[in-house]
Amino acid sequence: MSSSKYTSKAVVEVERELGTAEYGFMYLPKGVKTPLANGYRPEIDPSPELDHKKQNYYQGLIGILRWICELGRLDIIQPVSLMSRYLAQAREGHLNQVFHMFAYLKEYNRSKLVFDDTLPDIDDTRFHTCDWSEFYPDAKELFPPDMPESRGKGVQMTCFVDADHAGCRETRRSHTGVIIFINRAPILWFSKRQSTVETSTFGSEIVALRIAIEMIEGLRYKLRMLGVKIDGPCDVFCDNESVVTNTTHPESPIKKKHNSIAYHKARECIAAGTIRIAKEDGITNIADLLTKLLAGPKLREMAGHCMW
Repeated sequence: MSSSKYTSKAVVEVERELGTAEYGFMYLPKGVKTPLANGYRPEIDPSPELDHKKQNYYQGLIGILRWICELGRLDIIQPVSLMSRYLAQAREGHLNQVFHMFAYLKEYNRSKLVFDDTLPDIDDTRFHTCDWSEFYPDAKELFPPDMPESRGKGVQMTCFVDADHAGCRETRRSHTGVIIFINRAPILWFSKRQSTVETSTFGSEIVALRIAIEMIEGLRYKLRMLGVKIDGPCDVFCDNESVVTNTTHPESPIKKKHNSIAYHKARECIAAGTIRIAKEDGITNIADLLTKLLAGPKLREMAGHCMW
């Protein structure tokens, strides 16, 4: 799936606007390798606020970028998520960085989202197995009561989840990133700042895991209502060792009460057979694409797992 035609037209319109006297006959920078300038953080931008006209234009540009994300440009989702926080009142620096994103899209305007229907090759020994019946005796996955008969070949679900702990320098809230694959095709993704401040990496990662599980449950329910057969649980990969251990070993306790809801949600879903969780190295966690502002080479490496 490609957004190249829509992206090219959007870039042309932005260049036409920049070429007017209002913007000082500017042009998009060349040789841009990342969506945002190196080291830029929008939450600490000290530049003046935009006037009413430019603010409306900023909102329109964010709307265009959001639609480009919907068309499969996973490499700009996290920057667009950051810049979308300022739809009520943006600054001149924010607008310049949005122009920077369009310069990046002009440089890499032919990227496509790849839907691969082959089954993933996953090592089952990575997942810890145990008997959960003593802890969650009534745990079972929710099936639609009126779902149609499944047809066709079954599919496997895989999910990568990550959190950028205290990533926002203004509020110190963490940023959640989730990407869900059906077989090898990316189907659902999520990139958003968390609604609470977590004092530990474990806290931010367990909150991100809870969000991912809710997305997985919703997608599995929807697929079954469409008559799609799902083979086995969804394989969830997280790069935090403590989260994996606490959610996959029955004897592992949790000390922080406010994290216990996400903790028990994950464990109950494992007991129900909805998911199973394994450790993924932080270097290879695809969800990093949706939580961090990566350098150019790393960005293209991560995007290469689901884009061409």
